[in-house]
Parts: sequence; C-alpha cells; structure tokens
Amino acid sequence: MPDEKAFEAAKQKIIGVDRQRLGIGTLSEKTVHAILKNYMEPDEDHQEIPIENYVADIYRDGEIIEIQTRQFNKMRNKLTSFLPLYPVTIVYPIPREKWVIWIDEETGELSKPRKSPLKGTPYTVFPELYKIKMFLKDPNIRLRLILMDMEEYKLLNGWSRDKKKGSSRYDRIPTQLVREVEINCIEDYMQFVPYELEEEFTVKEFAKAAHIPAKLAGVVVNILSYIGTIDRTGKNGRAYSYKVHE
Repeated sequence: MPDEKAFEAAKQKIIGVDRQRLGIGTLSEKTVHAILKNYMEPDEDHQEIPIENYVADIYRDGEIIEIQTRQFNKMRNKLTSFLPLYPVTIVYPIPREKWVIWIDEETGELSKPRKSPLKGTPYTVFPELYKIKMFLKDPNIRLRLILMDMEEYKLLNGWSRDKKKGSSRYDRIPTQLVREVEINCIEDYMQFVPYELEEEFTVKEFAKAAHIPAKLAGVVVNILSYIGTIDRTGKNGRAYSYKVHE
C-alpha cells in the first residue's frame, strides 16, 4: 500500500513547502529520483552506499534498492555485481496522469499546464524490463512500480516552428502518489495477465483485454513467455497463440 504521508514528507524535503516561491530554476534535474529515494529511505545514512565498486541508491538490512527512472540497460553491470550477493529492488516511477508546462529559455516564462492525453499503467515498465530480460528469473530481483501524477517541465528548444518537437525535458515534479505495484517473485507476474482472456490467445487479443497498444502487448507477451508465466502453444493463422502456464 502506498504511504501518502511518507511520500509527502519526501516531497517537502526535496522541493520545499513553497515550490513557486523557490522558482523552477532551483529544482534538480532529477527531482523524481530524489523524492523516491527519500520516500523509500528517509535516513540519509542508508543512501548512496558504496558496494562492489558501485554506489547503491539505498542499502539497508542487507538489501539494495535502486531508483531507476529510465534506461534499465544502464543497470546491467550493477545487477551482475549485486544480484549474486543481495536482494535488489528496482523502483520505477510511472506517470499516471501528466500535465506539461513549457519553459521559455529566454524569458523564464512558464506556460499554463496542459494535460497530456497519455496515461501510464503498470504495463509501461515492460519495454524497460526487456532491457534487463536476462536478469528477470533471478530470485534476488524485485520490482516496485510507483504510479503517480506529475507536472512535466519542458524547454522550448526544439527544432520545430513552435520549438516543441525535439525539445528537452527539464524536470518532472510528482504531485500525487496514486498506486504501487510490487513484483517480488515470478508468480507475481500473473497480475499482468487479464482475467477476460480466452484459454488460448494471441498478442492482439492480449492487447485488447489489457487495453494497451499491440506493440506494447508484444513486449509484455515476450517477457511473460520468457519467464514462464505463459506458454506458446502454436499458431492461430499467422499469429502465435499462448496460454497461461499450468
């Protein structure tokens, strides 16, 4: 269960009581990372701990916690060193709802927030999981997906006429903790298999049942098949068919 009180305390520690008074220019480029690190472990004595020639975000009671906002492929060397020795929990933030605010670099002026039509779900993590697919069967690896609403600040420095296409993300500020999803063992991946699926199903049918794009569903099915949650059973026309592993 998400601890909203602890999350608010972590937010206040990083961005202060009055963010507007401080101004956008005082914020770190990794605000989400910093807030989550303090949410998971408020005691700074357990943060940024040297282990096996690397620095763990959090080390406490013989366990490691890594906050990773993207690019899971950059964790491969760490995981190779950590997993044989310690349980490792990867914490991954997912924007459930997002409001985009544009920053004019010349004037510092901020646009009014515009709500993004894209909504994040727990399935959002799977393209990242694909990058560390070779580690997912390790009994020491765990995942904690944290869905939150966010404000995303972007610089008007893109190549298009309105300077939005190809622009840089400046920062993301969490506004509300919504939900947490934990994967502590292989069996926990069953929560990603929609109940309404037929006994045998294709990627297209999985996508429809999970309410996700077919391309994302292909990645999800690939991972679930690899770790043994589902089995490939043959072909349905030109598409592969699958069923839940018995």
